[in-house]
Formats: sequence, C-alpha cells, structure tokens
Amino acid sequence: MSTFTLHTVETAPESSKAILEGAQKQMGAIPGLYAVMAESPQILQAYTQLHQQFTATSFDAQELTVVWQTINVEHGCRYCVPAHTAIANSMNVDPALTEALRNQQPMPTDKLQALHDFTLAMVRERGNVTAEQTAAFFAAGYTQQQALEIILGLSQKVISNYVNHVAKTPVDPMFEPFSWTK
Repeated sequence: MSTFTLHTVETAPESSKAILEGAQKQMGAIPGLYAVMAESPQILQAYTQLHQQFTATSFDAQELTVVWQTINVEHGCRYCVPAHTAIANSMNVDPALTEALRNQQPMPTDKLQALHDFTLAMVRERGNVTAEQTAAFFAAGYTQQQALEIILGLSQKVISNYVNHVAKTPVDPMFEPFSWTK
C-alpha cells in the first residue's frame, strides 16, 4: 500500500485542485496516479500537459497504445499497464493488440512491430539508438517527427511509471479488471 498521500479535491494543494476536479468530472473518480501527483502541483501539471501533447501527435490510437504500453511493460509499471489497457479500450484499440503488448508478444503488423522495436530501443538505450534501428523505423514508414514524438511519450511515461514505483500507487477499482504483473 502507498505511504504517499492519495489526495482528494479537498486535501490537495490549491494548484492541484482544478486538475483533480476535471479528472473527477471526466472519469467519475480521481485516478490514484493523479491523487499521488497532486502533492506536487508542478508534476501533476507537467504530466497532464505531456499527456495532452502526446495524444495530439501524429500517432493514431493504436500507435499511441504501442508507445505507452511498450514503455509501461518495459518499466514493469503495475499501475500504468492496467490504466492504459482501459484507455486503449476506450479508444477502441483492438484488444488483440493490447494483449500482445501486455504479454510481450509480436505486434499484428510489421509497421506496429517497427514502432514497438524502436520505442523499446529508445527506452533500453536511453535514446542512444543505432543507425540501423533508426533506419528500420524510417523504412517502416515512420518519420523524424514521429521519432521525436516517441521521446515526448517516453517523457510522459517516465513521470507516471516512476511516480507509481516510488509511491506504490494502488491500482484503482476502475482498472482492477485489467490487473497485470510482469
């Protein structure tokens, strides 16, 4: 169980309240990740802004899911994998893709496999990808813009994955049906 405070709108610092209120209204509950992050309004604001920016990239719902879940699974985030499974479901992503990501199985298309492989290389090599890895990513039809957009998604996921590791954020009831362990 978390030793970090799980804030409510009432207990959160003033600068976190609007984001928590928005989450409560949109999702019907405040996700545990937000409840923990509320302690630091700056990290909560940064995370939500990065999320908004990443979802506005050139990636479609399947590709967003590949980037998010590749990072979540590699980092072993027991909170984010279920949360992003629920998010993928809400975005009408094929459940077979989500299950392949959760279980570290091959992607359903060569292009998504190239995205998965490049994202995984970015995580494992801390951005020091090889010319061959980059060439394979571009050969699959991805662009320089999308290589940079992966870094944006990775920035978002480092914040959430690391917060969840440090805080041991409990999985929310709305995400429990999608529980996961590495």
